[in-house]
Amino acid sequence: MRKLVVVYVALICLTDCSDRPLRGSVEKSVDGRTYLVVADDNGGACGPIKLDGRIWPHRIGESGLVSPGRHKIECGSDAAFDIPTGTTFRFDYWGP
Repeated sequence: MRKLVVVYVALICLTDCSDRPLRGSVEKSVDGRTYLVVADDNGGACGPIKLDGRIWPHRIGESGLVSPGRHKIECGSDAAFDIPTGTTFRFDYWGP
């Protein structure tokens, strides 16, 4: 029974104890402005990447200035994520 509890707690921590957002990683920006870096193009055959319905004009790995808050990214599939104020959000996960 004790081993089962340890395994259960470990599984909870794997899903809930991470400070990393599901869709990527966040770090403070150098200048206090808010940026997005799209680090993954969802397989590359999905057409243009769109952020909030507009074509994302930056290359993969290049940062672009964005407003803080909730955003929706699209390329074959879509995902929503939050970008905190004054950070660079590195988007790298399109999965569920």
